[in-house]
Formats: sequence, C-alpha cells, structure tokens
Amino acid sequence: MSNETSHVHTSVVSVPHETHDEVHHGHHHETFLTKYVFSQDHKTIAKQFLITGMFWALLGGLFSVIFRLQLGYPDARFPWMETLLGEWAKGGQLQAEAYYALVTMHGTVLVFFVLTAGLSGTFSNFLIPLQVGARDMASPFLNMLSYWFFFTASIIMLSSLFVQTGPFSGGWTAYPPLSALGEASPGSKVGMDLWLVSMALFVVSSLLGGLNYIATVLNMRTKGMSMTRLPLTIWAFFFTAVLGVLSFPVLFSGFILLIFDRHFGTSFYLSDIYINGQALPNEGGSAILYQHLFWFLGHPEVYIILLPAMGMASEILSVNSRKPIFGYMAMIGSLFAITILAFLVWAHHMFVTGLNPFLGAFFVLLTLLIAVPSAIKVFNWLTTIWKGNIRFTPAMLFALGFVSLFISGGLTGIFLGNSALDIHLHDTYFVIAHFHIVMGVASMFGMFAGIYHWYPKMYGRYLNNTLGYIHFWVTMIGAYLIFWPMHYQGLAGVPRRYYKFDIWESFKHYDTLNKFISIVAIIVFLVQILFIINFFYSIWKGRKVTTQNPWGANTLEWTTPINPGHGNWAGEIPEVHRWAYDYGKDGQEFIPQTTPVGADESKH
Repeated sequence: MSNETSHVHTSVVSVPHETHDEVHHGHHHETFLTKYVFSQDHKTIAKQFLITGMFWALLGGLFSVIFRLQLGYPDARFPWMETLLGEWAKGGQLQAEAYYALVTMHGTVLVFFVLTAGLSGTFSNFLIPLQVGARDMASPFLNMLSYWFFFTASIIMLSSLFVQTGPFSGGWTAYPPLSALGEASPGSKVGMDLWLVSMALFVVSSLLGGLNYIATVLNMRTKGMSMTRLPLTIWAFFFTAVLGVLSFPVLFSGFILLIFDRHFGTSFYLSDIYINGQALPNEGGSAILYQHLFWFLGHPEVYIILLPAMGMASEILSVNSRKPIFGYMAMIGSLFAITILAFLVWAHHMFVTGLNPFLGAFFVLLTLLIAVPSAIKVFNWLTTIWKGNIRFTPAMLFALGFVSLFISGGLTGIFLGNSALDIHLHDTYFVIAHFHIVMGVASMFGMFAGIYHWYPKMYGRYLNNTLGYIHFWVTMIGAYLIFWPMHYQGLAGVPRRYYKFDIWESFKHYDTLNKFISIVAIIVFLVQILFIINFFYSIWKGRKVTTQNPWGANTLEWTTPINPGHGNWAGEIPEVHRWAYDYGKDGQEFIPQTTPVGADESKH
C-alpha cells in the first residue's frame, strides 16, 4: 500500500512541484507580516511554537523556583519577592493561596504549553515536511491558525496572572468541586474561567495541528518514501498526532460540562455540596465523572509528550553512533502498541476513588503491559549505541540523558501502576518524583536534544558547544539530585501540594533535604537561563554552518539548502531510494536516503 501511495502521490505532485517553485521562489512577494508574523511556512511556525514554548518554560520554571523557596525556607522573608509579586508575597513571604496558584500554573503551562505545544508543535511542524519530502504541511493556512490559537490561549492564560483574585489555584488537573464552584477559593473565580477558555483554545490548536500532521504524513510523501522508509521521528510524530486527535476532544467535552456547572446551573460534577454550612442546590452529579474524562486525555497526554522525544532520541542516537537503528520494525511496533495501550490505562490514576477492585486489577494488568513496548524501545536504543563510533555532541548527550531518565522514571512507574502500592503512595512526593523524571525532565531532554541537533537547520548557525556541555551536565546531575530524594520522601508518606510541613513532627526532619532540593532547583533554573542566552545569541552570532549536512545524516532535511526558503527545495524534491539508517554499511560512514541502491550492495 505504501509503495502504491507514494507512486500515486509522486505522479500527482511532480507537476505541482514546479508550480510550488514558482509560488515560493519566483513571484511570491512576502512582507514582514507574512514572513515572520502570519507566516504559513511550516519552519517559521515551528520557530514560533518553540520561542513561545521557551517563554512558558522560563515562566513555569520561575514559578517552581518561587514555590521551592517556600518549601525550603518556610519561615524566611524575601523582600524582593514582595516587590515582584505584591500582595501574593506580603511581607516578603509567599501567601498560601499564591503558593497553590503557582503550583497550578507551573503544572498547567509545563504540561500543555511547553511539553505539548512547545515540543510537538515545534518539531512536528519543522521536521514532518522536511523529512517526508514535502513543500509544506497539507494545509499551511490551518497550520498558521493552529499557532495563533495557541498564542491566543497563551495570552489568556497569562492574563489570569493579573486578575485581582489571582489565577486558578485548584491544581493543574482542575478537579471539581474546586474548579466548578466560584465560591471554593479566590482562584476559582475569574481565574478559573480564563483557565478554561485558554485550555479550550489550546485544544483547538492541538486538533488543527494534529490533523495537519496526519494528512501530511499520509499524503505528501515524496517519490520512494514508503511508510517503511520513514524516519522514526516521523512515526513518533504521526502516532502522537493520532493520540491527540482521539483524546483531546474528550477533555474538551469535560471542560464544556465544567463551564455549564459553573455558569448555567447544571450538576454534571456536583452533588451534596455545602459551603459555610449552606447546602447548594446541586444534585445527581459526580466529580468522578470529570476524573474519567480528564484522565482519558491525561494518560495519552503522557505519551503525547513522550513519543516525540522518543522519535528524536532514536534519530539522534543512530546518527551520532554512526550505526543503523536496531530493530526498526520493532520500534514502529512498540510505538503502535504504546499508542493503543495509552488509551486503556487511564483508570490507574483513580485507584483511590472507590474504583471496583476487579476493575482495578484489570487496569493494573493493562498498565504493566505498557512496560513491554517501553522495554523494547530501551533495549533497541542501547543496542543501537552498543559498540558505536559515538560522537558526544550536546544533542547526543541529551539523547542519552533521555534514555537514562526514561529508564529511571519507568521503573518507578511499576510501583504506581500497582493498585496495592499506589494506595499508599498516592498524592505523595513519590508521584511527583516519578512523573517529573519520566515525563517532565525526560521529555525536556528529548526537546533539548532536538534543539541542539536541528538548530543548524533552523538558523544556519551552531549553538555554542561549551555552553551546551555545561547545560547538559548541570541539568542531568541536578535532575537526579532534585527528584531522586523525593521518592524517599514519598515512601515516608510526605504529601504533595502542602504549603509547609513544619507543623508535623513526623515531617520536620526533612527540612534540610527540602533546603537542599530548593538550592539545586535554583542552580538548574539558572543554567536554563544560560541555555536561553546561548540560543538567542547564536541566532545572530553563532558559528555559521558551511556545509549542507553537518552531522553526516541520511534524512532528507539535510538535502535542502543551508537556509531553505518557503518550499524547502529550490528545484525538484529529491527521490528516496532507501530507509533512513544506512550508517556504517559496506565501508561507507553514511548513505543518504537519496542515494540509489547499488546492484551489489548488502542488505541492512
């Protein structure tokens, strides 16, 4: 089917290619607005997603530094904090409501605006047309709209920080009744409405992007690019888009019902609620319904975040090991299995909601099953680098760091997937440690690996390597120093989301450890600022790229000019003759996908 598709596609697109050339390289006049602001070029849109995501990452990281200061120094006063935050930090001390608001916003923006839009929005946009051999996305206009929906969502979420009652403070999962009742807390008032509107627009952005990615991969591949010749990055982006398109509408419906409960007197999630001793009229609803709807997206969301990082790590490990990826078809199969299983495990987040024990056992089995394709991927990554001629570029180090964190975080996931253990560990720092390592930091490492690897293609210049190595080592060591001790805090029963612990004798002896974690978190945050300086400085002052294929890679993006225009290739799109991983074959270090297969060439 793939070959037929690609041949049919070729016959269809070969003529339009010339037309595209005229459109993109001949008579197409671009203004500043159409080139940099309302651009329909997938590469520019990718950079817009990346830079907006970096803004959110910096802000979300700053939130965590501030609330870590509260946890590390609960009785200290920081005058600068009052200058920065005003009433939120009266007398230089973070107020409890502000603490919960910062924790909520940190989780919301990091999960959705950085690791979903920033990661997938950037690299799916940038790499899909370049690596499948297309001029642009299937619909460049919808692609542009997807960014502007995201940007509008960002503005609305940002504005919630400045309303008098503050942003939403009920946790990034927005469970009712805190999210459904304006009377629940100051953050549940207009801040929650802005949160809902922003998230709804974010979902629309994700759906527009996802549909475009799927259509482009299926219909816009160049001649010879069968599905089994696609780089693993593209397979990962494709399955990520499928996950998003099928699961985000469920979350959207959950938000709509929440808006109805907040403003139209319905009771989808509310029943038997008392405020200040006064019974509210809501009857018949269930907050558990919201949890089902949220986690039906929530668990696929873990893989919406992780799969792109997996795809990019696969590519970077192979390129920098100068070896073919081990078990290409098994890697695709495991991506497919993870995609299917991601939809079947949501209830393991709800073991303590009174879930029927039989159902609990069923979801334990499904949850633990997902370890099988994950283990296949880890085995294949390790086998790919085994005895490779490894180049330890910053991109390669971050890809290796991703594998390390994915293994560490995956192993602790076995504890939480087991209902008997999860009941003890639920809502403790063990959960914080697990998902930060496996989902947050690991995916960040995948993102950093991608930025370092494809930066020369994005900007025609290199990032500073020395700063890149400092960035990697401090972040890698810091990540383990921050989150590894939290596992032990969780095992000891230390609950998450608490403002301070000094009123409990049993938790007082963690004061020193909390200080230590907070200090390391500040250092790691400062190193991220160093990375951002390196990023923007290198756009204008970095070492120029002088060769079309600086990493000696096989994939199609390296066959474009160093600074490709809109349309990617100046002439015909190259034809593909082989898969993407012919490294170290028949005495050749690498063989690009555009090289015809020799008559006496050995098989991979």
